[in-house]
Amino acid sequence: MDFRDSAEEAAFRQRLREWLAVHAKEFPTSGDEYWAKAGEWHRALYKGGFFGLSWPKEYGGQELPPVYDVILDEELARAGAPARPSLGYLVVGLGHHGSKEIQQRFLPGMIDGTERWCQGFSEPGAGSDLASLTTTAVLDEDGKNYVINGHKIWTSYSDVADWCLVLARTDPEAKRHRGISAFICSMHQPGIEQRPLQMISGVTKEFGQVSFEDVKVPVENMVGAPGEGWPLAMTVVSHEREPSTLGFAARYDKIVRSLAKRTENPSEELVWAAVEVEMLTHHVRRRLSEQLDGLSHGPNGSIDKLLMTWVEQTVGHAALDVAGTDDEEMLGAYMYSRAQSVMGGTSQIQKNIIASRILGLGV
Repeated sequence: MDFRDSAEEAAFRQRLREWLAVHAKEFPTSGDEYWAKAGEWHRALYKGGFFGLSWPKEYGGQELPPVYDVILDEELARAGAPARPSLGYLVVGLGHHGSKEIQQRFLPGMIDGTERWCQGFSEPGAGSDLASLTTTAVLDEDGKNYVINGHKIWTSYSDVADWCLVLARTDPEAKRHRGISAFICSMHQPGIEQRPLQMISGVTKEFGQVSFEDVKVPVENMVGAPGEGWPLAMTVVSHEREPSTLGFAARYDKIVRSLAKRTENPSEELVWAAVEVEMLTHHVRRRLSEQLDGLSHGPNGSIDKLLMTWVEQTVGHAALDVAGTDDEEMLGAYMYSRAQSVMGGTSQIQKNIIASRILGLGV
């Protein structure tokens, strides 16, 4: 496999490096400062021609091969710039399951960053067991709106979002997975309360919990038909569990390289972190090659999720081992890594998926 840039890719990489040399220093890379300026970073990347690279031109993308997203992730990490905004799973979800009208209305603003989004899936009693969610959506008497009541948690960007992709139960009599529908809900209306959640790392702006009390959503904002929310949810979480092309691996590699510069005698933990990052990088490149050949991964995203968890937590331990507790950035990297085995579906859930849906055990 040849990983060298073509002439066009090399020109794009050079243009991106020149742009980052000027603009990357304007944006923080961690903490509340990063989250406060994440929307500006998104819009700056888009305006510069470096966001939505592989998405359809019809909605504001450039329809370039996925390798350009790889180049973007590599150069962002190399420049010490903030990561690429994480929206691909929502774009894929609406792209696969939304009507043409839904896509034309919402994808352009999502891609160019003029409309901010959050994802209302997890609940206090329905995290990895998402099918047990209790948020409800009931059609009102005139048949024009669904009325949503419930509580969502671990909702990224909820404090600044304009729209939320919400899962709610529309048929309490149907089997768990089949009674769930998906809605696009405006966050700017009465009945929505958003409260921040402070992370162990000190970050307060990444996640929030959102309550919905008699919140109205027009029937045309349902994504798909009633009861078709579960397939959309599986499309979203399967994409979310993949390593976002090379984005995660590039970020882990950046931390390892930074740690390596601090010591002349690398510890065993740092050496293993370097090995695992290299392993993940090559694994993701193989995944990219498969995508270019038209292969859809489906439940294999659970393998990717486990690999990401192991690598991020190994890198986190190395950060703590080398930098100790006095380095705020590296301590934050360690603390954030602890959540990787829970967010996006616990490691135990991923192992169950691999056992049942890939290995066929217990069938």
